[in-house]
Amino acid sequence: MITAIRNIEAALGDGIKRLPPSEARNKPVVRKSLVASRAIKAGEVFAAKNITAKRPGTGISPRRWDEILGKNAPRNFLADELIEL
Repeated sequence: MITAIRNIEAALGDGIKRLPPSEARNKPVVRKSLVASRAIKAGEVFAAKNITAKRPGTGISPRRWDEILGKNAPRNFLADELIEL
């Protein structure tokens, strides 16, 4: 029984999430980035109607959605183009 408990403790780990090396190469493909959902002109305000999240995850993370909304576009963006500040 003690051996089984120690096996369970080892399986639970330390509670810290880490990206395993086997998944690291898939990270950019699986994650998403903020992109223009339609053409955006320079100076236009980023809003829910003109940005969305799509793959790949090589640009700004969707976690920064609230930070990006309300900012002005620094340049023109085509539909599906990665948003950059």
